[in-house]
Amino acid sequence: MTAPLMSLTWTDHITGRQGFLVVDRLVRGVASGGLRMREGCTLDEVAGLARGMTMKEALHYNPEGRYVPLGGAKGGIDCDPRDAAAYGLLVRYLRAMKPYVEDFWTTGEDLGLTQDTVERAAAEAGLVSTVQAVYPLLDDEATARRRLADAFAVEVDGIGLDELVGGCGVAESALAALDRAGVPHAGTRVAVQGLGTMGGATARFLARAGLTVVAVADIKGTIANPAGLDVETLLAARDGYGTVDRAVLRPGDRELPGDAWLAAEAEVLVPAAVSYAIDAADQERIRARWIVEAANMPVLPEAEELLAARGVTVLPDVVVNSGTNAWWWWTLFGDIGPDADEAFAHTRRSMRALVEQMLARAEADGTTPRAAAHAIVADRLPVIAERFGWYR
Repeated sequence: MTAPLMSLTWTDHITGRQGFLVVDRLVRGVASGGLRMREGCTLDEVAGLARGMTMKEALHYNPEGRYVPLGGAKGGIDCDPRDAAAYGLLVRYLRAMKPYVEDFWTTGEDLGLTQDTVERAAAEAGLVSTVQAVYPLLDDEATARRRLADAFAVEVDGIGLDELVGGCGVAESALAALDRAGVPHAGTRVAVQGLGTMGGATARFLARAGLTVVAVADIKGTIANPAGLDVETLLAARDGYGTVDRAVLRPGDRELPGDAWLAAEAEVLVPAAVSYAIDAADQERIRARWIVEAANMPVLPEAEELLAARGVTVLPDVVVNSGTNAWWWWTLFGDIGPDADEAFAHTRRSMRALVEQMLARAEADGTTPRAAAHAIVADRLPVIAERFGWYR
């Protein structure tokens, strides 16, 4: 794969902070990828995420579906989302990016930002929608927009459907790996880093599948209980940033340092917070058999190589956390309706098929799941390019 089509850095005239946009590829003139906000965000980070979005779009290509893959893109802002100046910065960033959002970049929530916040800021910046660039590709724009709006209005047990589908996909990825290895769900232990949108939903779906969540980590530290945590109580006690109110902890729940989740006695580890969370030194502490990348780029390449050498399987982010993005487009293009059961069923089928294909390819090629995912993308991109065209 070649260099990105477009890469730019924007500097805010008020705070001096920087924002970034990288468009990796355009398919049918449009690229898809969320907008993240975090202290220390860099152009290189955003470029890696944009390349990952190209892969995610290609991996979900179904010639029989209505949703046709888009290109990959990503936005990023170097600012702590808790900063008092963060929202104004977000509005100014989106105002500066308005021509790109209008013409070819569809975006939404990512690390540090909720969809509600992005949409509110986009409206203040003068945008019709954060996905308006895709409207010309729709057969019936009004119906499609109403279908997506209806889907965003759906709640399941007090949590929005849009906040759950990604975690459903992550959980199904983990379950597919367990099933392939013949490991029963009951008694399998899980540790999750991050209890925000993706991590919280993943913990809920894994717990409901019969697994035992023994540790979760947020910005205040790790909460652990070898007998299992009360996931629903913890989810209900989160603030808007995924931080749990410690007042709800039970007598058997322990508060540990922030990085204690790495060494949890668990078979499955789910990094669902920040990028670059596991380096070569960190991996030595990991006892899990599987690492399921709910976050983007949480395991550094050198750490993954060392983990593979000692038999730890890393299920890569480009597959594992691709469900949220795919759900947007399945809904907007009309492959599914604005219904939770339909969304979860479609997500489970698609994610399980994709994970099983990846693991079978890795086994056949004698390589890692990540390398297998890259090989699948390499097979699909020429087909997409030939059928729909793209701009490199």
